[in-house]
Amino acid sequence: MSFQRRTSEKTTELTASVPVKLLTAGSAACFADFITFPLDTAKVRLQIQGEQPVRTVAMAPALNTSASLKLNPIPVPATQHVQYRGLVGTITTITRQEGFRTLYNGLSAGLQRQLCFCSIRLGLYDTVKTFYGSLLKENEAGLQIGTRILAGLTTGGAAVMIAQPTDVVKVRFQAATRSSTGRRYASTLEAYRTIHREEGVRGLWRGAMPNVGRNAIVNVAEIVCYDVVKDCLLLYAHMPNDIRCHFSAAVVAGLAATIVASPVDVVKTRYMNSPRGQYRGAIDCAIRMGAKEGMAAFYKGFVPSFARLVSWNVVMWISYEQLKLVIFNRSQS
Repeated sequence: MSFQRRTSEKTTELTASVPVKLLTAGSAACFADFITFPLDTAKVRLQIQGEQPVRTVAMAPALNTSASLKLNPIPVPATQHVQYRGLVGTITTITRQEGFRTLYNGLSAGLQRQLCFCSIRLGLYDTVKTFYGSLLKENEAGLQIGTRILAGLTTGGAAVMIAQPTDVVKVRFQAATRSSTGRRYASTLEAYRTIHREEGVRGLWRGAMPNVGRNAIVNVAEIVCYDVVKDCLLLYAHMPNDIRCHFSAAVVAGLAATIVASPVDVVKTRYMNSPRGQYRGAIDCAIRMGAKEGMAAFYKGFVPSFARLVSWNVVMWISYEQLKLVIFNRSQS
């Protein structure tokens, strides 16, 4: 189960058995999630802002008829209340109104998610990439873009199907405010039980399809982009394989992930947090959100999403690379 050194024309890497890869990837992701979790909570609050219920008001009687003094209720959109403004403003508002600990609501589910999710999407990436490489037979001296993209899509989609319940619970905790009614859970275990009891198995996998799409895209943007940028820096910029290289590649990967994944991420968050029956599906959620709030709604929470994804990628990739080195060095001693 120890890392072994693999030398190629492109770079010198560390390889490991699959269990070690899973554990290393999951540990690095948990550390990154803990550091950046407040940014994720701010992102979720900004993404669901504007999702107001419909209320009814009384319609005044016509002036030219003696008919009726009866007031007819008509549905109108509830008045839009903007509670959160910007990344810093959102974090400040949450801390002032609900306390600092609220920024870490759902952390337990978030860490469970990373142990299930990132250990698969990152820990199995090299193995799946090797498999696709043997099928596509791309030039090993090249960047193998097709092989890497297929591997990223595969591991990203597979990880979601396993870890989806943890994502649903995490979003529910992060979206809940002190003033919100209903769907308040005392613990993650109670949340799993309550969602299963009230919404069935489908409730735990609510939003799975948009989440599969979102995380397959994010996986390609994050892992494949990091993989390619890192190789380019090593090959063409002659940068040493150290923290500077890992930091640079992680920043590019985080930016790419934010740009391509934000629209799907907003729809996923809205749909997973919605009461049962509010939307007919993720597509219906996207259509109604666009019609009501405009196309800009698909990039709500972009700044905290960018800050979170970039910082998460930096912490995760540097942690992951250093963990690999530590495990390798111990195995050699």
